[in-house]
Amino acid sequence: MEYHAWFQCSEGCDEKYPLNEVIYRCRQCNGLLEVKHDIDLLRRRSGAAWKEVFNERYMRTQYPYGSGVWGKKELVCPNIDNENVVSMYEGGTNLFWAERFGNEIGLSNLWIKQCGNSHTGSFKDLGMTVLVSMVKQVVKRGGDIRVVMCASTGDTSASLAAYAAAAGIPAVILLPRDKVSHAQLIQPIANGAITLALETDFDGCMSVVQQLAERKDFYLANSINSLRIEGQKTISIELVQQFDWEAPDWVIIPGGNLGNVTALGLGFLIMRDLGIIDRLPRIACAQSAKANPLYESFQNDFKTFDPVTARATIATAIRIGHPVSVKKAINVLKKFDGIVEQATEDELANAAASADRTGLFNCPHTGVALAVLLKMVESRLIQRDDRVIVISTANGLKFPEFKIDYHQNKLKEVQPQHVNSPITVEPNYDTVMKTITHHLKTLN
Repeated sequence: MEYHAWFQCSEGCDEKYPLNEVIYRCRQCNGLLEVKHDIDLLRRRSGAAWKEVFNERYMRTQYPYGSGVWGKKELVCPNIDNENVVSMYEGGTNLFWAERFGNEIGLSNLWIKQCGNSHTGSFKDLGMTVLVSMVKQVVKRGGDIRVVMCASTGDTSASLAAYAAAAGIPAVILLPRDKVSHAQLIQPIANGAITLALETDFDGCMSVVQQLAERKDFYLANSINSLRIEGQKTISIELVQQFDWEAPDWVIIPGGNLGNVTALGLGFLIMRDLGIIDRLPRIACAQSAKANPLYESFQNDFKTFDPVTARATIATAIRIGHPVSVKKAINVLKKFDGIVEQATEDELANAAASADRTGLFNCPHTGVALAVLLKMVESRLIQRDDRVIVISTANGLKFPEFKIDYHQNKLKEVQPQHVNSPITVEPNYDTVMKTITHHLKTLN
């Protein structure tokens, strides 16, 4: 069957555009676009049949279907020819049973979806493979795109730079100067991207990059481009697949620009529409208290939304005060009986460190989600036997300064509860044994 998809206005005027057109907003009402699929055609295959197809492909070697994204190609972007797919076998990330941490906080069914175990170390790879593949196809067919570009707080830039390098397409990165980790900064540099450090924050970078996007030869790769969202929605499909096609009770996800919240919801909705699942989970969006416009909006039931000036936070990737996908995210949260909660610097740092002591290695943004999890357990919004999934958006190895500063008690506004510093001792058996014995006693 010839599956196909298209851009359509997400704000009610129903204008449609082809996916290979360089366009990000509706020409009629300036609303954001979303990717739409021919659901009636997709429904000609039963939910059970879709499960069988996806299971046969999952993590296998037939290119590109072994990718966690392209194994669901019909539900993501069927318009791209396989020869134009730029894939690094993204997805397929571990769904970690956080048994010990769950027991410590009173949960028996806690899981961490470790999206940072991907090629560039974050969930952004799931969306970037789709976007860069479309650009490759447009260029191959004679299109005028010269550059793919993004504004970024770190992870988007790393992902774009890697996929653009693999495709042989020039990439331009706009970063807020001194507001990303060294590990994140070096990734686009190493992949050969033109990397610009702007004296502003992410929202300032986003303003500039949207002006650049008025050029038809400069293609925008931020999540305002809904091709990114299509790839990211496979998080939902994959985690349900990993549970033998059972939906969880709760999913907690960090929220900054809010494309990830939108994508999470769309993945569950298309599975329900196709009969793959028969119920939806609830979604909790976790925000830093220093960049919390959606949380503030949730306090008045989303009746109003006011951007904020995002303040300095350890959770740099979600330091966003004017998220572009806010309307889409609010629509998703309403459909999923969702909530929005916030976490302070102290709460997120200590939540991440506490979970680290049970075998994890969390980025600060996952720390925000874990801090919100603790609040939800304490308020009994989450029950002991609920199946709960926390989306870990990036690999903790991308944030070494966060870890080092925590254990050296150098983080502002944080009173570290789990400091574990190296112990300097004399190089002899008796001293070493005495020190070990002493510290073993403190663990009991």
